[in-house]
Amino acid sequence: MDTVKRSPIGLEYLSYEQLDAFGAELDALRQRVLDDLGQEDADYIRRVVRVQRVSEVLGRLGIFCPFAWPVFAGGIGALALAKILENMEIGHNVMHGQYDWMNDPALDGQRYEWDFVAPSEDWRHGHNFLHHTYTNIHGLDRDIGYSTFRVDAAQPWQPRHRFNVPLALGLMLIFEFGVLLHGLERQEYRRGKISAEVFQVRRNRALKKIGRQVLKDYVAYPALALPLVPFVGWWAPLAVLSGTAVANVIRNAWAFTVIFCGHFPAEVQTYTRSDAENETRGQWYLRQLLGSANITGSRLFHVLTGNLSYQIEHHLFPDIPARRYPQIAAEVRKLIEKYQLRYNTGRLSRQVRSVLHQLATYSRRPASDAH
Repeated sequence: MDTVKRSPIGLEYLSYEQLDAFGAELDALRQRVLDDLGQEDADYIRRVVRVQRVSEVLGRLGIFCPFAWPVFAGGIGALALAKILENMEIGHNVMHGQYDWMNDPALDGQRYEWDFVAPSEDWRHGHNFLHHTYTNIHGLDRDIGYSTFRVDAAQPWQPRHRFNVPLALGLMLIFEFGVLLHGLERQEYRRGKISAEVFQVRRNRALKKIGRQVLKDYVAYPALALPLVPFVGWWAPLAVLSGTAVANVIRNAWAFTVIFCGHFPAEVQTYTRSDAENETRGQWYLRQLLGSANITGSRLFHVLTGNLSYQIEHHLFPDIPARRYPQIAAEVRKLIEKYQLRYNTGRLSRQVRSVLHQLATYSRRPASDAH
């Protein structure tokens, strides 16, 4: 007699047989896309890399012209664009292994190091493995609220959650440092879940990466502006430093917004560890679907998000090149209609309002906790 407990995920929507069929159809869709990858995909990512590099050069040159404010402002914008493209459409997607099939060392997911203070090695472990394997499972996915915010009723309320909204707005400005601290897993170390040796290695790696990023952005480039001092004034290096800082803040705010809108709007579901125990492939797919949210927008908008505006498709197929998500989304929508499931999507303004509402709602102490 079979006594293995079966996961209940998705049974309010589909039977086990339907869940298996749903999973098989998504597996088939994934394989069709993987079999179709080729020169167009390679040309696309290399084109994005070229645009990113040109944008960075123009941005760096622009912020060396603080005496011409339109040029200086344009330089900040170009540098911010370069950093957004590098983090979102290149770094994030390359480190998912989306272009490993090209055998290009510059696009190798295991070796790529992005323009971000968070070391790529720690990010790959926390994001690619923990988050994408255990998406929205309490106790396994540390990305639920990023160990800081309460975004779900199942999370125990703590006094710091009163400051959900202001803390989120503050994190938005320094998001890269938030990602770094999240990757350190200090709480896991304190709970004895990772060893002192592992934590020490991560901390040293983080400090080295911070040093490299600070040296590049806030020391080396401002120092190159020193020859401008006799012609512009003592503030020339400070202008370069400030312009770089503003570009980083713009990138941080954009990445924060896209990621929070893909994970924390209303209707995004979470699960318990017992719920996910012994889940099937179809149930895993359904958990990814119901635990994510998309953002509608133009083609340029999607590129600037790294196509993470298709967060549902990304969670379903994290190793498929993100440029394929618009194509995949059309087929996913047909499947969802066929199985009468929900597809959480909306304009950026709608998803931002939804995230803010969630943060504000769960910042309040539940009545059941009152003494």
